[in-house]
Amino acid sequence: MRSRGKASKFMTAAALAAALVPGVSLALPKEGAEAPNARLEDADGRALQMSSLKGKPILIVYEDKDSAAQNQPLKDDLSKLAQGDKYKQRIALAAVADVSGYDWWPAKGFVKDAIREESKKQKTTIYCDWDGSFRKAYGIRKGVSNVILVGKDGRVLFAGSGALGATDRKKLIELLGAQVEG
Repeated sequence: MRSRGKASKFMTAAALAAALVPGVSLALPKEGAEAPNARLEDADGRALQMSSLKGKPILIVYEDKDSAAQNQPLKDDLSKLAQGDKYKQRIALAAVADVSGYDWWPAKGFVKDAIREESKKQKTTIYCDWDGSFRKAYGIRKGVSNVILVGKDGRVLFAGSGALGATDRKKLIELLGAQVEG
């Protein structure tokens, strides 16, 4: 009887710890899984539903202000690819900023201005995840760079969290190339 009580207390404590520790229960989608149909919006409130991009490969780069430099080598590789029209026209880029900590007045207005400015500088739309719903739908870890490639068929081809090593960057670039060529 005592061991059952201890086991029950342990299971309760483990469940509580998992609920309280950010990211413990989250897991990026598995390769081959159907990508979630989540919604984003840009700094001007224009919505983007992920399902509207089906038929095109979608490269999702999800970061917050602290993790933006974490995958700079990958971003450099992608910039080289984007110099030609072939990749720019055939791949949907969803650059997503985790701004869930700023969804209050007046911070939200300042963040929208900063996102607009950065979008102009990067020459791409940066989408905002104001309430963390996109992060939750995709099982994205908070506080680190996350990269997900969704194929034309809507299935996940690649999912990585944290700084991607050379092998993962090479794999991602090859998968992108196959989607553009195929």
